[in-house]
Amino acid sequence: MKAGATTKPREDYKLSRYACYLIVLAGDESKPVVALGKVYFAVQTRRQELADELALSTLPEDQKRLIYRSEMAIFNAKLAEAAQQVGVISPSDFSTFQDHGYMGLYGGLRENDIHRRKGLTSEKQKILDYMGSEELASNIFRAAQTDAKLRRENIRGKDQANQTHLEIGKIVRKAIVEAGGTMPENLPTPTKSIQELQREEQLEQRRQPSLFDEPATDDTPPAGDKS
Repeated sequence: MKAGATTKPREDYKLSRYACYLIVLAGDESKPVVALGKVYFAVQTRRQELADELALSTLPEDQKRLIYRSEMAIFNAKLAEAAQQVGVISPSDFSTFQDHGYMGLYGGLRENDIHRRKGLTSEKQKILDYMGSEELASNIFRAAQTDAKLRRENIRGKDQANQTHLEIGKIVRKAIVEAGGTMPENLPTPTKSIQELQREEQLEQRRQPSLFDEPATDDTPPAGDKS
């Protein structure tokens, strides 16, 4: 050993899968090990996406409705944020903005028209709560694509925002036609609302036995037996 030279013990670290992912994501892909890691995580991500899609496709219709309705709420919140940023400010402005999206997707029908077509009689009954999974999926696509276009193309002013929403609705409707699908206004209206499904699901969960309940055993003496 040369004079003045010192050695330090090296420590080994065991990283979690997520930590490895973050390191690879931020790494220099010109290095073979980083490039290989990025390919690996890209493949694994796609495999998980396909597994999720397969699992969703096998769910009962009521479960699909609950999932899609939750997603619709998220996409509507993002769309409202994007619309506000471009000039859709007041509740009246946003109602008009939403109507333009529905008119594009539903062949000219506004929200109130769809409400009547579904046979809903109370203002408290929201049309999104009385859509099947297929109809909800179409509306999710409409909202997601409108949100993206408003942000991407730097739309300004509520008139341009309304026109953008109308155009996206028409594009989604055209895609349904080309795919040979049923127009959203002609899809059946579920008899149960989302709120009814949620209540039923909550009741079912309450009926499930707790993991902490002690199951009865054959050794439990019958009532009155003190032996």
